[in-house]
Amino acid sequence: MPIVVAVPKETTADERRVALDPIVVERFLKLGCKVLIESGAGLGARHDDTGFPGAEIVADRHALLGRADVLFKVQPPTPDEVDALKEGAVVVSFMQPHKHPELVARLRDRKITSFAMELIPRISRAQSMDALSSQAAVAGYKAALMAADRSGRFFPMLTTAAGTIRPSKVLVIGAGVAGLQAIATAKRLGAMVEGYDVRAATREQVQSLGAKFVDTGVAAEGTGGYAVAV
Repeated sequence: MPIVVAVPKETTADERRVALDPIVVERFLKLGCKVLIESGAGLGARHDDTGFPGAEIVADRHALLGRADVLFKVQPPTPDEVDALKEGAVVVSFMQPHKHPELVARLRDRKITSFAMELIPRISRAQSMDALSSQAAVAGYKAALMAADRSGRFFPMLTTAAGTIRPSKVLVIGAGVAGLQAIATAKRLGAMVEGYDVRAATREQVQSLGAKFVDTGVAAEGTGGYAVAV
């Protein structure tokens, strides 16, 4: 019997992502898995049901959960979803176990194995599974676009018949994955960009993107590229 991989529609407010996109679904099918997609699961991510060729589209959410050997989600499963899964199933999602200890206990009691994507070690050999970095890059890019949209000023310098409009000045606080992507996007939009981080090692990364590094004299460098509390 093939392994049944199931993807339900996300129910958290404003969550538009879907746990598997069509390319990954195709890879599972090539491995011999059976893929179930809840009807409408991909609409928020611009994938309608016909965009998952080879997958079985299931309208009954409860039936989909009950058939799943492996359940892929973006947000943590709800108590009702956990109860609908069969014992011995596997759940892969952003679990946030420290915020939801009761969910962890429920999964344990139902003998369901869970993998928290946000807890995968951020090391070289696990890079292809680093969901935090991929989502942070998207967040930084989108943050710069949203800032430009909501700002009352143009980001780039504009020269018009009436004169020249100076470019906007943008300060990005935090030069991690999201911050560096925000810096790069704001620069592409034509703004004058400055970046700040308590980790001195990020100076070179900020400057490599064409931004000015703000030096406050605060050093909070930890091990492994992370900051420490001061």
